[in-house]
Amino acid sequence: MTQMTALICPEPGALRLESRPRPEPRPDHVRVRIGHVGICGTDYHIFGGQQPYLAYPRVMGHELSGRALDASSDGTIAPGDLVVVNPYLTCGTCRACRNGAPNCCEAIAVLGVHVDGGMCEEIIVPEANLYPAHGLSETAAAMVEFLAIGAHGVARARLRPGASALIVGAGPIGLAAAIFAGIAGAQVTLRDASAERLALAAGVLPQARTEQVGQEAQATYDAVFDATGSIAAMNRGLDWLGHGGTYVLLSVVKGDLTFPDPEFHKRETTLLASRNALKSDFDHVMACIRDGRVPVDRLATHSTTLDQAAIMLPQWAADRGALIKAIIHV
Repeated sequence: MTQMTALICPEPGALRLESRPRPEPRPDHVRVRIGHVGICGTDYHIFGGQQPYLAYPRVMGHELSGRALDASSDGTIAPGDLVVVNPYLTCGTCRACRNGAPNCCEAIAVLGVHVDGGMCEEIIVPEANLYPAHGLSETAAAMVEFLAIGAHGVARARLRPGASALIVGAGPIGLAAAIFAGIAGAQVTLRDASAERLALAAGVLPQARTEQVGQEAQATYDAVFDATGSIAAMNRGLDWLGHGGTYVLLSVVKGDLTFPDPEFHKRETTLLASRNALKSDFDHVMACIRDGRVPVDRLATHSTTLDQAAIMLPQWAADRGALIKAIIHV
């Protein structure tokens, strides 16, 4: 078969199934039969027309697992192996890539955002972007990428065991940060404006403290992680940071960050941006899933098939309150 099915977003607010040619073999690339796709907030934004600098039509999908159709040149991947796809396509030559930070490559292209992604039957990616997922379920493997984003932010903060960590925003990325802050030994508090989302979070992380915006305790923390997607919340995060603490911005939004300099300085604040993830983060996430330290079954709250995704994705985009992670079974 030379044709495959793909889910296309031709313009904001529209989705359709379409027949497309299967990818042709390329040197140093591996073809992957997509098995599962996690739906990300970015996908909802693309569907809704809120994703800047995006060219339509687009095949969405960057949280991907599947089966390799080719062997890798180094022998680490054989045909039929379950793999996790790292969706960050990098140049390998810019300053960031040379310095071991390809997650912030100057010319980065993300599958499903800048180029077509994995809401289809088959893709082809550089073999270096595939990680063997031995010991993981296909559903769990499709959640590794979003969990790695949270793990990367926690790694940036260098939390010490026993530290207090506040995660503001209890969506999937906030939950990922909370999970890995807990794995790092921190005492975790999750904060959100939505009581419904906090109830979901409590089901995932019963050991974490939860508090609703407006009812929060007047406490400060060793580390604060913002995962709200709100510039107003990001600008207020310094209020909750203790002296000598670290503020990590997982959110990326349009707008200006504004902090009162006296407050910023008297705390000797460490301010960190966190973008995407590194291979070491993917490896850490997979090891923690294998060890049973990540409640993947509680994170995957919704599912559908590729042929039903054009119906279900708009419904989930309109009401995400009871949803943590939706998975497409291709």
